[in-house]
Amino acid sequence: MDFNLTEDRQMLADTLGRFLGEQYPVEHRIKVAYDAPYHDPALWDQLVELGALYALAPEDAGGMGGTGFDISVVFEALGKTLCPEPVLGALMASRLLAAAGADLEALLTGATKYAVGITEIDAPYELDQIATVATAKGDGFALSGRKSTVYGGQVADVVLVAAKHGDGLGVFAVQAADANVTGYGMMDGGGAAEVLLDDTPATLVMANAEAALEDALNAGIVALCAEAVGAMDVAHWTTVEYFKQRKQFGVPIGKFQVLQHRAVDMLTEIEQARSIVIKAAAELGGDDAAKYASMAKNMIGRAARLVAEESIQMHGGIAMTWEYAVSHYAKRLIMLDAQLGDTDYHLSQVMKGYAA
Repeated sequence: MDFNLTEDRQMLADTLGRFLGEQYPVEHRIKVAYDAPYHDPALWDQLVELGALYALAPEDAGGMGGTGFDISVVFEALGKTLCPEPVLGALMASRLLAAAGADLEALLTGATKYAVGITEIDAPYELDQIATVATAKGDGFALSGRKSTVYGGQVADVVLVAAKHGDGLGVFAVQAADANVTGYGMMDGGGAAEVLLDDTPATLVMANAEAALEDALNAGIVALCAEAVGAMDVAHWTTVEYFKQRKQFGVPIGKFQVLQHRAVDMLTEIEQARSIVIKAAAELGGDDAAKYASMAKNMIGRAARLVAEESIQMHGGIAMTWEYAVSHYAKRLIMLDAQLGDTDYHLSQVMKGYAA
C-alpha cells in the first residue's frame, strides 16, 4: 500500500491546513464553538468556497473525490484545529444522496445545509432497532419518531432521516422547518440537535437504504478517526514543545528520560492509529468496510484517551485551564470516542465478524 498522498490530495491538505491554521486559532475556536449556532457561519461559507465539500463527493455525483483518502485528508485537517464546522453531517448526507442518484449541487455549493438523522435514544448504533416510521400520506410521506444527536442538525435546512419503510429502511428528506428541532452545543464544542417527528411531511429519497446507511456510517467513522489523528498530532507536538520550555532543577524537563519515554509511547500509539485509519480509508466502499471501520474506531478510542490523558498529566495544572489549547484537544479526543459507536461497541462488532 502506498502511504504517500497523491499530488492533488497533498495540495488539498496544504490548502486546508493554511486556511484553518489562519482562520481557526484556538482563541477563535473557543469563541464560536460553545455558543449558538456552535460554529462560525462566515468561515463555513469560506470553507465551502474553498471546495472542502467537493472533496467529499465522488466525481460522478459532481464532486472531486469521495474516497476514504479524500475524506481522511479533509478531516485530519479539521482535527488539527478542532474546527467545529458541521462537515460530518454534510459528508454523511453526500454519501446518501450520491447512493440515491440525487442532485448534490445544493449541498456541495453550500446553498442547502444537510444533516443526517439515523441514531435514536433506544437505537444508538443498530439500524435494525430504528423505530421511526414512515407512512404514505397523499403524494408523499409522513414520519413519526425521534432522532437523537443529529450532528450539524442545529443549523441544517434539510435532515435526511432513516425510517422504517415497508419491510426495510428508507431515507427521507425532511425540511427542518417542518420538524421540531432542538439544537444544542456538545460539551466539547460544535453543535447537534434532537429532531422530533410527529406526522411530519417528508420526501422519499431512497427505499431499501440499509446498504447506503451502513456506508454513510462507515464514512462518518473514517472521518472521525482521521479527525482524531489530526488532533492527536497537535496534542503530542504541543506536549513535546512544552518539554523544551518548562524547566526544573535548571534544565528543560524534556531532558528527563521518563518523560522522553512517555512522549515516545504517545507517538507510537498515534502512528499505529494512523496506520489503521489508512487501512479503513482504503477499504471504504468495499465488502470489508464495516470491519475495518470498527477496527479503526476501537483503536482510535483507546489511543486518543491515552494521548489526551498523557498530555494533561505531563503539562501539569496548566493543561486544565480553559485558555490553554491542550485542554480542548483532550476534551475533543475523549468525546470522539462517543460518536458513532464507542470503543466497546466497535470491539463487539469486530468480534461478531470473526465469530460469524
